[in-house]
Amino acid sequence: MLSFSRESFYPAHMSDPQNKLSFVEKAGYSVGDAAANFVFQLLIIFQAGFYTDVMGISAAALGTLLLLVRFADAVFDPVMGAIADRTTHRWGKFRPWVLWSAVPFALVFWAAFTVPGGTGAGARLAYAAVTYTLLMMVYSLNNVPYSALMGVMTGDSSERTGLASYRFVAGIGAAFVVQGFTLPLVGKLGGGDDAKGWSLTVAIYAVVAIGFFLITFFTTKERIQPPKDQEMNLKHDLADLRQNGPWMAMFGMTLFVFITLSLRGGSYYYYFTYYVDAPSLRAFVEKLGLATSADSHGAGFAILDLFGLVMKPGDDPSKIGFSVFNMTGNLVQIMGVLVAKPLADRFGKKAVFTTGLAGATLVQIAFFGLEPTSIGAMFLMQILSASAYGPTIPLLWAMIGDTADYSEWKTGRRATGFVFAGVVFALKAGLGFGGAISGWLLAAYGYTVETAHDPAVLNGIRWMASVYSAVPFGIGVLCMLFYSITKELNLRMTKELTARRLAQP
Repeated sequence: MLSFSRESFYPAHMSDPQNKLSFVEKAGYSVGDAAANFVFQLLIIFQAGFYTDVMGISAAALGTLLLLVRFADAVFDPVMGAIADRTTHRWGKFRPWVLWSAVPFALVFWAAFTVPGGTGAGARLAYAAVTYTLLMMVYSLNNVPYSALMGVMTGDSSERTGLASYRFVAGIGAAFVVQGFTLPLVGKLGGGDDAKGWSLTVAIYAVVAIGFFLITFFTTKERIQPPKDQEMNLKHDLADLRQNGPWMAMFGMTLFVFITLSLRGGSYYYYFTYYVDAPSLRAFVEKLGLATSADSHGAGFAILDLFGLVMKPGDDPSKIGFSVFNMTGNLVQIMGVLVAKPLADRFGKKAVFTTGLAGATLVQIAFFGLEPTSIGAMFLMQILSASAYGPTIPLLWAMIGDTADYSEWKTGRRATGFVFAGVVFALKAGLGFGGAISGWLLAAYGYTVETAHDPAVLNGIRWMASVYSAVPFGIGVLCMLFYSITKELNLRMTKELTARRLAQP
C-alpha cells in the first residue's frame, strides 16, 4: 500500500487543479461510460422483455425480482464508495477499480443474458436472480469509482461540465448501438433462436467493454485529493451528507428520474411489440428505405443489413421500428449533450436541468394521446422528449461533483467516492422501483405472451409508456427546487477551494 504525494496529483507541468483537461484525457474517460452503457441500456430497455419473452419469467415474478435485487445491491454502493475513498494505491483511489473490475464485469454481463439450457421455469428464475445480483454488484465495483473519478480529475466546475459532456456523448453513442442494433443482431445471430442470439450479441458487447475500460484506465489522472489533515471517518461522511442540502436534492431527483427511465424504457419494448399497429409501422419503415423492397441497395444498405437493421418480407416490423425510434432519440440527445455546457455556463446548471426535465415530463404525458397508427407523431414526440432531456444528461453528474465541492467548501472534508456512491444508490433504487412497477403493472393488467393483444393489456401498456412514466419525472422537477448551488455559488466555491488546495503544504 503506497501513499500519495502532492506531486502525484499535481505533476510538474500542472500547477493547480483548474488546468484544462486534454482531449485525449476527456475522450479516454468518456469511453468508460460507453462500456458501462452496454449494460445499463440493456437493463432499462430490454431486460423486462428478455426476462418475460425469452427467459420465460412471469411478469409478477419479474417485478419482485427487479425490486429485491436492485434495492439490496444498491446498499452496496455506499460501501463501495467508502472503500474507494480509502483506497491508497500508486494508481490513485478510483482508477485501479476501473482496471480490476473490467474482466469480471464483462463475464457476468454475458452470463446474465445467457439462457441456461435444459432448465425449468423455477431454475431459470433462480439463475436470473443469481446472475443479475452478481451483475449489479460488479457494476457497483466498477461504476462507483468510475463516476467518482470525474470529481477528482479537475477542480474547475465548468471544465467538469465539459468532461461530463464528453462522457455522455460516448455513453449515448453506446446507447445508439445498444438500442438500435440489439434486437436486429439478436435476430440475425440467433437465426430464429432468440436465446442464442442474445448470448452472442452480449458477448460482443462484453468484449468491447473490456477494451474501453482499459482505455479509461490508461488515459486518465487523479488530481484532487482530500485535505491532508482529513480523518477518514464513515460516521463523519454520513453526517456531511445529511447536512448537504444540494446532495439531498440530487439524491431525490435521481431516484425519481431513474424510476421513469426504467419504467418508460421497459414499457416502450411492449409498446412497439404489441400496441403499435404493425401494418402502419411496416409502411413507415419501408418509407425510410429499411426494407428489402426499397429501390436503393447500395453500400450503406448492405452495412445495415449486416447488422440486421433491414426488414425482410415476413419480418416483424416492431424490431426495426423500435430500433429506429431509439436511434432517433439517441441522435437528438447527443446534440442536447453538446449544448449542455454552453447553456450551463450562461444560465447555470440548475436552471438548464430543471427546465429540460420539466419539458420532458410534459412530452411524456402527451404520449398518451397517440393512436396505434400515429407512427409519425410517435417519432415527433421522441424528438421533442430527447431535445428537452438531452442537456440534463451530463449536467446530472457534473452537479453531483459540485455537491462534493459544496461539502468540502462547507465542512473542510471531502469524500468524493461516498458522495457519488450515494447517488448511484439512488440510481439503482430508482431502476429497481421502476422495473418492479413495470412488472407489477403488466401483471395487474393481465399480461402474458398469450394475452399481450387483449384490449385491457394494450390499454395498460399505453398508460405505462405515457402518464405513469411521467409522474416520477414531475416529482424530480420538484426535488430540484431544493438544489441551492446556483451559478454564482459555483464560481465562488471553485475560487475558494482552489485557493485552499494551492495553500496546502
